[in-house]
Amino acid sequence: MSDRNSETPQSSVAAARISLPRLIELGGDSLSRLPDVLNSLNCRRPFLVCDALMAEIGVQARVQGVCEDAGIALPEQAVFRDVMPEPTEDSLQAAISAMAANEYDGVIALGGGSAIDSAKAMAFLVAKGGRMSDYKVPVICDQPGLPLVAIPTTAGTGSEATQFTIITDAQSDEKMLCKGLAFLPQAAIVDYTLSLTVPPRVTADTGIDALTHAIEAYVSRRANDFSDQQALAAMTLIAPNLRQAFHHGDDQSAREQMMLGSHLAGIAFSNASVALVHGMSRPIGAHFHVPHGLSNAMLLPAVTRYSIPAAIERYADCARAMQIVSADVDDQKACEALLVYLDDLNKDLCVPSPEDFGIDRETFMQKRAIMAEQAWASGSPGNNPRVPSLEEMQKIYTQLWRED
Repeated sequence: MSDRNSETPQSSVAAARISLPRLIELGGDSLSRLPDVLNSLNCRRPFLVCDALMAEIGVQARVQGVCEDAGIALPEQAVFRDVMPEPTEDSLQAAISAMAANEYDGVIALGGGSAIDSAKAMAFLVAKGGRMSDYKVPVICDQPGLPLVAIPTTAGTGSEATQFTIITDAQSDEKMLCKGLAFLPQAAIVDYTLSLTVPPRVTADTGIDALTHAIEAYVSRRANDFSDQQALAAMTLIAPNLRQAFHHGDDQSAREQMMLGSHLAGIAFSNASVALVHGMSRPIGAHFHVPHGLSNAMLLPAVTRYSIPAAIERYADCARAMQIVSADVDDQKACEALLVYLDDLNKDLCVPSPEDFGIDRETFMQKRAIMAEQAWASGSPGNNPRVPSLEEMQKIYTQLWRED
């Protein structure tokens, strides 16, 4: 593993603040421990946040049954299942009003990143008031809202372990990054069996999202010794299992390793921060409604190619942790192999280009400047080992078309 202090782009970190959920239940059938988790948080009237799919495939009913068998009421009026794929401020208001009117004392978030991000915002706003636009970065929100238990059903966002939430301002098409301990769930239940029914496209997009979290946490200027260990472990779990989970979704071993890898990647970037891929990804999602993991996948090869010259040793470490090359391969060859791997991974997982996704080229080009400005405003590009200018970000956006 490279020595961060020996590399020019990486700042010397004498001390690091580490934030984790108070309680993590991990492994198959850990969902059965939900009542114990709620009791530990003194939560007797929880409010469930999920999306319509969780109802359709029976996971919502499973959660309700686990609670009710333990004497914890979770009736239909305590369930909000209208989570949007890219949640907006306005989409949260009905649930916030219902929560406030009925004096719920905790929130259960069930689903992927959109459900967990929505629940984080709801739990905070019902206690503090205002709108999410009042709390976006650079504001740091550390005062807690209602207790939150996050139950991911995809191996991707790691949101159950992070102090971030992302909510879209529908008026400006800005994906607002909100940060602080207020958005860190008090508890997480990481049960890989909940991911067995995730379809291939979602498996791919969320899996590349998790891999991006791990890589960016490791190369981030805000990385530290703790986040490094989580990031490297996450890469070691995700890279050998992502293709298998995509092509063979019923492989329980691959699903288990992916879920654990996603969780560790979430811990890593929550304590080190993401960088340029995520900064540039959010505006693509906001303006063109591209799922977050998919826009990350579109950007990851190009951003990695741009960033490697400023952190060759770090990216080489990533290639070794992902088992792309052996430990004795030199740094330059390891980085070259990493770039080939990322290109091949996108092809194998059928990641579309912006054009294949259906984005109009002229509209995309017209929005490069505002997307670069929004990316910079999020703060994430400043964590990158090679910090870009606005013009350089626009060039990277352009490359998404030229490299198809």
